[in-house]
Amino acid sequence: MSANSAEPPARLDVVLVKAGRTKIRYPSELLHDDGTRLAVRAPWAGDGVRDFGFVRFEAGDVFTEYYWRDRWYSVKEVRTAAGALKGWYCDITRPAVLTGTELVVEDLDLDLWRSADGTDVRRLDEDEFAESGLPDRDPHAAAAATAALDELEHLARTGDFTDLLT
Repeated sequence: MSANSAEPPARLDVVLVKAGRTKIRYPSELLHDDGTRLAVRAPWAGDGVRDFGFVRFEAGDVFTEYYWRDRWYSVKEVRTAAGALKGWYCDITRPAVLTGTELVVEDLDLDLWRSADGTDVRRLDEDEFAESGLPDRDPHAAAAATAALDELEHLARTGDFTDLLT
């Protein structure tokens, strides 16, 4: 599709699955798909405000989300309605699967936050991951998940993080 095309942008439903059940489903606009990495844009799809203490997701926030078919994570760039960068929220997931207009991603409980200025990098939900039983049920997936979290944290702390998204 060219920039001058009268065609509407491609729409995808992002489906986040956790423990075999759909956690959330929301519409998004496909920005890019090179066969390995997809980028979509969507407004904050949660109910109301989600205040983590270090960042708030709220109505009007815009998420540009990056998914890989060969990596065990997704990265969500979070901006206010006015366009100010809040930071990046990263989900540790199985590689994304696109089927028709559904982009399905399985959440593996681990997360990472990196603030816009890079001074706040934090691992999240490691307790939920341990309680999920994944390390016992699927050691290969658990090892891939922890390796993905380590990789993202390294990139977030060394300044190479935004290179991941270009």
